[in-house]
Amino acid sequence: MKNLFKIALFAAGTFMVTPGFAQTHKDSTLGGKISKATKKIGHKTSEIAAKGAATVADKKYAGKAGPNGETIYIDKYSHYFYVNKKGHRVYLKKSELIDKPAQ
Repeated sequence: MKNLFKIALFAAGTFMVTPGFAQTHKDSTLGGKISKATKKIGHKTSEIAAKGAATVADKKYAGKAGPNGETIYIDKYSHYFYVNKKGHRVYLKKSELIDKPAQ
């Protein structure tokens, strides 16, 4: 009985692990392209979502811009920030803000 249980357990484990190894095809060119594209899409989606949330919840600072001309937002604690390309908030001091160029 013990041997039958061991064999059944081994067989079940083998059938559970085998599909995982069947999917491990490593093609450096295709895998790298898919990985880079996935990260790029994820960062852009995060950036758009963060900018949308900041536009709705926070105030825009009309007269100032970020280091590279980004839109500056002011949160409820009066902190200045802009949203970078990865969708993260980058907080700035008021002295780090630059004047928006005249249009």
